[in-house]
Amino acid sequence: MAPHPEGRGAEQAVRAALVDADLGPGDVGHVNAHGTSTRQNDDIEAAVLRRVLPHRPPVTSAKGTLGHTLGAAGVIEAALTVLALAEGTVPPTAGLRATGTGMDIDVVGGTARNHPSSVAISNSFGFGGHNAVAVLARA
Repeated sequence: MAPHPEGRGAEQAVRAALVDADLGPGDVGHVNAHGTSTRQNDDIEAAVLRRVLPHRPPVTSAKGTLGHTLGAAGVIEAALTVLALAEGTVPPTAGLRATGTGMDIDVVGGTARNHPSSVAISNSFGFGGHNAVAVLARA
């Protein structure tokens, strides 16, 4: 089953994770996107991020480096997000040449960006509505 064209499940997952963490959208310093590099999924995720995080925090995705590791992707990407928070950087999205038209999100490309933040989210979205978002904070 394909994801909802407006990303309803993904948006619900992001909003619920922030509520569970007792944080607001403005607390999110950067995003590790699910970022499958498919037009449909990336456009949907970008639209969700624009709606939920209008302050446009930097966005990265590890799948350009790692590929899609299926069930392991969420754990690997969460670990990379923890490292990014600890180092005060947002790693670049490997292989990024351009974002889709109309995405209007701040995707980090080229080189890592110095961006100390204390909170990040890591998105893991799947077919059939299997959506998970981890809110991670620097200690």
